[in-house]
Amino acid sequence: MAAWGNRVANIRRVLGQVLFGMAVHEIVRANLRTRASLEHLFILITFGDLVGVPILPPYYCMRLLPFIVPEINGWRRRMLRERDLLDAIF
Repeated sequence: MAAWGNRVANIRRVLGQVLFGMAVHEIVRANLRTRASLEHLFILITFGDLVGVPILPPYYCMRLLPFIVPEINGWRRRMLRERDLLDAIF
């Protein structure tokens, strides 16, 4: 009887994942892309002087620095990366 319960639980889990993929997956991906672009823009506005775009006075940037430090290396890599047409599509 326990094997039957495991089988039903696995079927429910798989069906839940399939329904999630059919109904919500694209929305989740779009939300993650939007969040990433907003974070990218926020870091550009606050710490653009790292790549030569001074926008905010340094005082406010220094106040935000402890929250941004873990993401600076990845942001600089994304900012200075060459882009082509396929990046905009995918």
